[in-house]
Amino acid sequence: MGEILLDILIIAACILLILVVLIQDSKGGGLTSSFGASNQILGVRRTTDFLEKATWAFAIAVIVLSLASAWVGGGTSSASTSSSISKQAADGSSVPTEQTQPQQQPAAPKK
Repeated sequence: MGEILLDILIIAACILLILVVLIQDSKGGGLTSSFGASNQILGVRRTTDFLEKATWAFAIAVIVLSLASAWVGGGTSSASTSSSISKQAADGSSVPTEQTQPQQQPAAPKK
């Protein structure tokens, strides 16, 4: 249950990060260019600060939530897979192998 919640939070943080980045303008304008007067409640400088802080916050949130999801989920590693194969071999269980088909002789070409 916790892993599903973390996955949902990761997706939400990614979507919000994408939106915040798209709002910004690569030349420094972005959302701030729509505000003409500097005496408004959210002035040009404050909007830029907010967008920058939001970008960093969502990026850090994605990283932390991804690490938490990996820790909670436990994941399957190659070490656990190889240990289960060696357990089966020790128990005498048959490990499926590639079955070979009898090869047919190619027919002689007709003249």
